[in-house]
Amino acid sequence: MPQVFRIGSYWVYFWANENEPLEPIHVHVSQGKPSENATKIWITKTGHCLLCHNNSHIPEKALRNIMRVIEARNMEVKQKWKSFFNTIDYFC
Repeated sequence: MPQVFRIGSYWVYFWANENEPLEPIHVHVSQGKPSENATKIWITKTGHCLLCHNNSHIPEKALRNIMRVIEARNMEVKQKWKSFFNTIDYFC
């Protein structure tokens, strides 16, 4: 499970065993250690975030802030995805 970075107590990461075929670029977010019920956020080609689901029930204000940080660091996320999975596709 590659950790992309941390935002306070929240982990932003990929699952190493993503679905086959590989889904478009996205990150999972959970408080503390990674969880099967993590929040899932798509990364668009332009670097914006789209919330897929908030299964970990991150409070709305915290989630908005997390998404802003992910957007600000979208190039880092894209580079780490490409480096780990050797390919990159976008949801939109």
